Amino acid sequence: MSKTLIVTGASRGIGLCIAEYLLSAPQSHNVVVVARSAEPLQKLKEKYTKQVEVVNGDLADFSLAQKAVDAAVSTFGSLDGMVLNHGILGQVGKIEIGNTDEWRQAFDVNFFSLLAFAKAALPPLRKSKGKIIFTSSGAAVSGYPGWGVYGATKAAMNHFALTLGAEEPDVTSISIRPGMVDTNMQRELREDHATNMTPEMHAKFTGVHADGKLLRVEQPSHVMAKLVLDAPKELSGKFLSWNDTELEGFQE
Repeated sequence: MSKTLIVTGASRGIGLCIAEYLLSAPQSHNVVVVARSAEPLQKLKEKYTKQVEVVNGDLADFSLAQKAVDAAVSTFGSLDGMVLNHGILGQVGKIEIGNTDEWRQAFDVNFFSLLAFAKAALPPLRKSKGKIIFTSSGAAVSGYPGWGVYGATKAAMNHFALTLGAEEPDVTSISIRPGMVDTNMQRELREDHATNMTPEMHAKFTGVHADGKLLRVEQPSHVMAKLVLDAPKELSGKFLSWNDTELEGFQE
């Protein structure tokens, strides 16, 4: 049976891979794709004309959330799930040089937008007994030098999912750690932030890439796509790695 989903950060990386998986599934799911970069979203619209609606803009604009939910309901008649995958690294550097404006911007994009999407989507998701899948990070539970703002936003995200799990009996909310994936964010860390991290931290990212140990984007993305369709209620509120034993049934 075809479902209707919202996928944010859908212009590249994990978000694009999730959207493509859902659109190409035998059930031909409908997807509202949301991102700042318009061109990749339009290409999806051209390829899957009847299955795609595009909402383009900066996720720091909280009005995008209601626009995306309205697009799903008005075009496809319902909303069955969301993958809230958008996010920025924010300022990379030690807390002692932290810029409050840059930290606030990161929280606007990575966290406060989640509240906007949840508030807009909960009424239709309650009706459909839908799912919300969050893209989290190992930085949420580990202290990485220079990653203060990113880790803080992801830790807040995890608690947000935990609270939704406690408050919303008809909606399943899960926060997923995708691991170190071969995406543009990893490139940014290797190339753009070499001097903003400790040598040990930078060596970790360059070493994993050089050794060919980055995950293929399809590995966590396909697990997350399957979860937004069929995640069991008993997982609601949890923070899980994409390859956790509890998710074995969703792994390829």
